[in-house]
Amino acid sequence: MKFAKLLMTTAIGTVAVLGFGIGTAAAKGKVNLYCSAQEDWCQLMAKGFEKESGITVNMTRRSSGETFAKIKAEAKNPKGDVWWGGTGDPHLQAAEEGLSTPYASPNQANLQGWAVAQSDSAGGNTIGIYSGALGYGYNEDVLKKNNLPVPACWKDLLKPEYKGHVQMANPNSSGTAYTTLATMVQLFGEDAGFEFMKGLHKNINQYTKSGSAPIKAAARGENTIGIVFIHDAVKQAVKGFPIKSVAPCEGTGYEIGSMSLIKGARNLDEAKKFYDWALQADTQSRALEVSAFQVPSNKSAEVSPKAPKLESIKLIKYDFVKYGSSAERKRLLKKWDDEVKSLPK
Repeated sequence: MKFAKLLMTTAIGTVAVLGFGIGTAAAKGKVNLYCSAQEDWCQLMAKGFEKESGITVNMTRRSSGETFAKIKAEAKNPKGDVWWGGTGDPHLQAAEEGLSTPYASPNQANLQGWAVAQSDSAGGNTIGIYSGALGYGYNEDVLKKNNLPVPACWKDLLKPEYKGHVQMANPNSSGTAYTTLATMVQLFGEDAGFEFMKGLHKNINQYTKSGSAPIKAAARGENTIGIVFIHDAVKQAVKGFPIKSVAPCEGTGYEIGSMSLIKGARNLDEAKKFYDWALQADTQSRALEVSAFQVPSNKSAEVSPKAPKLESIKLIKYDFVKYGSSAERKRLLKKWDDEVKSLPK
């Protein structure tokens, strides 16, 4: 299915991007930013906003699952103000559990339909900021050194010859890995999807905390195949590592990276200013400075020619509402712990 058909478009008017409108000399205050994107992108966002607004940014970087757990643990005494980046499923769960608060940015009018649909599905408690397809990457040199065939499909990764050569993150801590789990359930059906995960488990050499760690390890030659979002594999290739990316032949899921205001934020006004700024086209275009190749949500933001062409990838009709719900996410994670992670290799 074409990406444009999968993501529901929303009729929105063409409105000029609103200026940030904060004089740095007059600006005061601080914002506590929880960031779940790649480290260099998190740093860029924190320093960029601080420089442009004059508002002090205290940034903490954790994976999506870890950030969700932290926000939940701090619910009675919130420490964070805004959560930027990471897969949309835990953002949707946070919205459902009352851990975030609704906000309609004036810049929302300039976003892609799929980004607005993400907001609508969560009662305005979160918004889409980028999108990217799931897949995997492999180190071409390590693959050849081990006389391994080039994988093209998800089920190729189950072959005995790949034992000890595949790495993915733990879905309890990583949004990327949870997207992988939810994708297999939707792609093959729940029973067959879990059989796939059990077969994959036999070939896994390590479950990492971070979703991008497996492809970074492959880039260093410490791993062969990393299950990641395809844009993370592209980033390593652009850096000069012998990484090839794969959009699996059966089809695959995708993410809508999201942003949410944390309920009870102590610096809500500053958090809203960051939220508005993060949705601007010029802000989203800066992702290219750190080789972040996701598709931005602002229609006018620049997209790198090296970014994966989502319209050419066979994407499933990913059910963000169902698999981002608290009950379904908890159920699948427990089932994975009980039936997959506990198995011997």
